[in-house]
Amino acid sequence: MKASYLFSLIVLFMACSKAQTMRNQTDAFLPGAKIAALENKKLGEISGLESSTNNPNLLWAHNDSGNGPEIFLLNDKLEIKLTCELAGVKNRDWEDIAVGPGPDSNKNYVYVAEIGDNDAVYQEKFIYRFEEPTWKEGMSDKITISAFDKIIFHLEDERKDTETLLIDAKTKNLYVVSKREEPVYLYELKYPFKINEAITAKKLISLPLTKIVAGDISADGKEIIMKNYDNVYYWNTTTEKSITELLREEPKEVPYEIEPQGESITWAANGSGFYTLSEKNKKKKSFLYFYERK
Repeated sequence: MKASYLFSLIVLFMACSKAQTMRNQTDAFLPGAKIAALENKKLGEISGLESSTNNPNLLWAHNDSGNGPEIFLLNDKLEIKLTCELAGVKNRDWEDIAVGPGPDSNKNYVYVAEIGDNDAVYQEKFIYRFEEPTWKEGMSDKITISAFDKIIFHLEDERKDTETLLIDAKTKNLYVVSKREEPVYLYELKYPFKINEAITAKKLISLPLTKIVAGDISADGKEIIMKNYDNVYYWNTTTEKSITELLREEPKEVPYEIEPQGESITWAANGSGFYTLSEKNKKKKSFLYFYERK
C-alpha cells in the first residue's frame, strides 16, 4: 500500500471519528470557568460536592476514605463556613453527597454516601441522612450531628465499587451507579427506606459508560449529569419521564476541562449551570469550575 494512500485513510478515519464525537456533544453550556483554586489542606481529597438548599450560593463537600467523618459548607472561594461532624461514624470510603427531600416534607435533608469499595470486599453500603443545617454569619463554624438515619443496603447482584449517588426529588428514590465496569449499572432504593435494617438496591439498567465517579439530578428531574475522569455526560428531556426512561437515552457530552482527579459534580441550586471540583494534586492545581448554562 502506498504511503500517500495510507496517510489519506488515516486522515479520513480521524475526521470521521471527530465528526462522530462532535455529533454527541452539546453546546448548552459555556466552557468551564475557574472560580477558585483549591488551597485548603482540609479539602485535599474531595470526592463529593452538592449545592446547598438551605444556604443559598453555598456548597456541601466531603473527603473520601482515610479522612474524618466531616461535611464542609463552602462558599465559591472554597472557604469553609461550617464543618459538620457525624457523631460515632467512621469515613470508610465516603464517595458522594446529595441534598433533597426526606421524611418531613417541610425540610431538606443531606445524604452522605458511604458506598466506595475499591476492592469489592464489603457486603453492606451505608447512606447517612440528616436534616440540612442552616448557617449564618456569626454562628459557630463547627457542629456535631448526632441525629441521623443510617440506610443500610447491598447491591442486588454482587459486591462492587460505587461512587455516585443520585436522588429523585419527585419520588425521593435514591440511585447509585457502579464504577469499574463497562458498562456500568444503575441501582435503585425505593422510598420509603427501612432504617437500621439491610435492604436491597435493585439492579435496573446498564449505561454504556465506565469509571463513573459522580452525578446529580436537577430538582425538576428533567436533567441529569454524570462524570468520569475524562468526560461529563448530560441527559435532558422536555417531557415527563422517569429517571430510568431518561437514562436509557444516549447522553450528550459536555466539553470538559480535564482535572487532576475530578470526582465531584453538582448542579447549581438555581439551575444556572453546574460545578466540578477535583482532589488536590501535587503536580497540577485543582480548581472549582463552573459551567454556565447558555
